[in-house]
Parts: sequence; C-alpha cells; structure tokens
Amino acid sequence: MTRARNQQISLDDTPYYHCISRCVRRAHLCGNDPITGQNFDHRKQWLVSCIKQLSASFAIDVCAYAVMSNHYHLVLFVDQGKASTLSDKEVILRWTKMFPRNAAILETLRQNSKSRAAQRQMKQQVTLWRERLSDISWFMRCLNEHVARRANKEDNCRGRFWEGRFKSQALLDERALVTCMAYVDLNPIRAGVSDSLDGSDFTSIQERLINHAKKVKNRSYRQNRLLTRRSTKHLIGRQSTIKKSVLKQLADMPGLSDEPVSLSQQSYFALLESTSKALKLLDSSSGKAINVLEDRQLVLQRIGISPDSWLKSMKYFHRHYAIAVGSETSLIEFHKNRIKAGVEFKYPNKWIRGLHSARLLYGT
Repeated sequence: MTRARNQQISLDDTPYYHCISRCVRRAHLCGNDPITGQNFDHRKQWLVSCIKQLSASFAIDVCAYAVMSNHYHLVLFVDQGKASTLSDKEVILRWTKMFPRNAAILETLRQNSKSRAAQRQMKQQVTLWRERLSDISWFMRCLNEHVARRANKEDNCRGRFWEGRFKSQALLDERALVTCMAYVDLNPIRAGVSDSLDGSDFTSIQERLINHAKKVKNRSYRQNRLLTRRSTKHLIGRQSTIKKSVLKQLADMPGLSDEPVSLSQQSYFALLESTSKALKLLDSSSGKAINVLEDRQLVLQRIGISPDSWLKSMKYFHRHYAIAVGSETSLIEFHKNRIKAGVEFKYPNKWIRGLHSARLLYGT
C-alpha cells in the first residue's frame, strides 16, 4: 500500500535520503532510444542543471547523483539548520525566484501592511515557504515538473513523463550513507554503460574527479582527457549567471553520530576505482573480484563492512532495503519512531523489511 511521504521521511532520525525517479513505462526518454534511434542525452544535462539550481534555492544539498537513460538517483542532505536561520527576506527571495507568480501575493499583502490580518497572513506565508525550502517532496516536485514540461514541449506531446511519484529511502547511519553514495556513483558501470569512473557521464563521481583535476597543477594524461570530454562541457565550460550549488564534500557532511563522515575524498576515489574493477569480474569470478578489493581493506574496515558484503551492496543494493537503510539497530529504532509519530501498520511488531539484509551485510 502506498504511504504518505511524511510517513516515510523522518528528519529527526536522519537528514540523508536516497531518491529515485523513473521515466514512464521505463522508456529511454533521457538517453538513446533503441526503437526510434533518437538520442535524448541533452535531457540529462537539463536534469543536472535543474538539480543544482534548485539546491541553491532550497535548504537541501546534493551528496551524489546519477542520471541514466530512463531514471535518475539522488542522495540528498536536508539542512534544517540552514532553513531555520534564513531571514524572512531571504526566504521570500528564494521562493519567489522559483515561483515568480507568488510575488503577487506579497505585493497585495504589502499594500495592506497596516492591516493585522495582512500582517498575520504574511507571517504564515513566510513560515510555510520556509518549511517547503527544506521539504524533499517540494524539491522533487519542482525538479520532475520542470523536466517533464520541457520534454513534452520538445516532443510536442502531452501526458506523463515520469511513471509515478519518486521513491525515497532514509539513510540511517554512516555505512548506509557511504554505501548508497557509492551505489549511485557506480550506476553506469554496473549497467554496462561505462567502463570507467571518468567516462561515467552525468554522475557526481565524474564531477568530483573534474573538480579535483581542476585543482591539480601537474595533471596526468587521464585528468587532461577528462577535462576535454565533450559530455562534461556543462561542468567545465563557462558557467551561466544563474546561481547553482556545488556538490557537498565528504569532509563537510555531518555524520549521523557526533563525528563527521570518516572517509576522505581520496580514499573514496580509490575505493570506487577498485570497486568498478571488481564489479566487472564479479559475474565471472567472485573470488577475483574480492581480491581486487584487498588494497582497500583498511577503508572498508573504517566503514565497518567486509569486501564481500560491500560488493553485494554495490550489485544488489536496491533489493536489500525498502524505505530505510542501515544497521539492524537503526532500522528498529526508525520503525519505533514512525509508530510514535502516528504511522499505522497492520502488523507493527511482526516484520521490518531490511533486517535480514542488515544482518548479512553489516553483521548486526
């Protein structure tokens, strides 16, 4: 049964969420359509640009993303602290920038500013917009609607572009966050669309590698080639005057405990590089695939996951969990908090999806 979004998202438990949206009928509406032969890769750039523009307006940061031919993934961080500290003027500026027609409401209220009713309504309006600026549903609504309208106009058609509402997963601990980010970044390699991190177009890992290469003085051949790729012009070329956000850095990600995420950017690059090689070997020889990760044992130990479990997560992450990802303890706690918040389950004490996977993957 479909549940309301406020029953699936609990910012008291975690500010990190994995969101997925898929094109209608799984059509290749953002890639190369094998039936018609048309190429829609330019729509992937629409998505990336729109994600960055919205993130600059909302109090929501992007940790990872991957835009595929018929779906996309996002890992988002909801910054409630930022939303609460924005001035009323800043809230109004951000909201009316996205929804210019709402400025008419403000103008009417300002003309009647001496009225107590108008003052009260102005305060209520700003409070409502402040809440929406940290609302994942509003973020995804703005993103999907913009792309759908633009694509339908290009195709000269009407109707659905996305198959339904987006799916979301709460990332309840650091292992879940890092695992999910890696899973998202490795999407093109796992799908066979790309054979390297550099060639994984429209992904956050490629953007991170580009940003790193820009800072390096003596660049390698690989880094120079990355900076001259035609598909990365939207990340390298002259930027438009429209305000866009940047990817949230690993060092700037507040952890789900008192400490920040205990993984450096270089360690993350190296781990994903080894994992991409291991994924190519996994189907033919799981033993060789695990051996590839031997050099990354220390990094994986820091995360608290074995090489075998890590590879299973990279290959089948979507099968293991439902609306929440994490250890057995964090899943149980999340379930209890949802019940306290008023979510009604038919059998509240019978089954929590993901517990078995948590025991297998994380040993908890």
